[in-house]
Amino acid sequence: MGIQDRAEATAKNVEGKAQEAAGKVTGSTSDQMEGKAKQGEAKAKHAKEDVKDQAKKAID
Repeated sequence: MGIQDRAEATAKNVEGKAQEAAGKVTGSTSDQMEGKAKQGEAKAKHAKEDVKDQAKKAID
């Protein structure tokens, strides 16, 4: 399920970048902040998957 989790995190990151960019264009600071928050969530999910991968390698 790691690949699916990574794909979802990447999609959330792209969504966050788009929302942040749209917020900059429209001048909406709330959209910019929400976009950055989504990017942060995606980064955390990627970090979690990295830890899981490292644990798997250590066990093998």
